[in-house]
Amino acid sequence: MLIPADSLVLLIGIAASGKSTFAGRQFAPTEVLSSDALRTMIADDASAPGATDDAFDLLHRILAMRLRRGRLTVVDATNVEDWARAELVTVARRHRRPAVAIVLDVPLAVALERNATRAAPRPPPGALRRQHRWLVDSLAALPNEGFASVHHLRSPAEIDGARIERT
Repeated sequence: MLIPADSLVLLIGIAASGKSTFAGRQFAPTEVLSSDALRTMIADDASAPGATDDAFDLLHRILAMRLRRGRLTVVDATNVEDWARAELVTVARRHRRPAVAIVLDVPLAVALERNATRAAPRPPPGALRRQHRWLVDSLAALPNEGFASVHHLRSPAEIDGARIERT
């Protein structure tokens, strides 16, 4: 999978789809902006709902700084809602950088099973089901949302076998 070296990369997938694991394997730690890590930094708790707005405010600020410098930046968040993706793509456009979508589309049953083995606190199954509906509803529109490319990985094996090359 070819990714421009100065791009914004949006990982798109429901909770427990493997986004953070994928990011850790494919990108340098300095390239990844994780909403969970920023919530933890702000509130000492990755699941602190009251810290979400602050975490995303910080994420957007760091993203703008990195893109202004032409640094590849990966956003590790669910990104399953169109308005959230639109805000991020707008930041990339403002800095004249390409935006790339990588969809980690694991079956809902796989994500539910993975989520059940996570340490508490973890999102409830209903949250994963809702995110999955939003993801499925988004798939057809992704190519029209301003991405330079959309890469759709449809199974854990496809995700594990993916390789990123920078152009």
